[in-house]
Amino acid sequence: VQLQASGGGLVQAGGSLRLSCAASGRTFSRYSMGWFRQAPGKEREFVALTAWSDGSTYYAESVKGRFTISRDNAKNTVYLQMNSLKPEDTAVYYCAATRMVVSTKPHEYDYWGQGTLVTVSS
Repeated sequence: VQLQASGGGLVQAGGSLRLSCAASGRTFSRYSMGWFRQAPGKEREFVALTAWSDGSTYYAESVKGRFTISRDNAKNTVYLQMNSLKPEDTAVYYCAATRMVVSTKPHEYDYWGQGTLVTVSS
């Protein structure tokens, strides 16, 4: 599986962005898809997940109510809609794929996209 993330950019606090992650391969629907982010000097952290089994979604507390993850299996694409953005959301955002149903741990993901930079100005 190859992943290509896009949609990052510069936005003012309170604004919105939608990230996309396009996947290659015919088994996309059998992977749970996650979004992670990494700010300068910090460890990579879990943001959101959509489970392959039933489409359940999971979010980090810091983004709950503001971010929405979704997937379109027909297009092999996962999205992250980010609303009410805050300066602390500034980071490189990565999409990733795992065979596990649910995981928030980066080392349990098998494939990673290249990352897309989101910068939120105050």
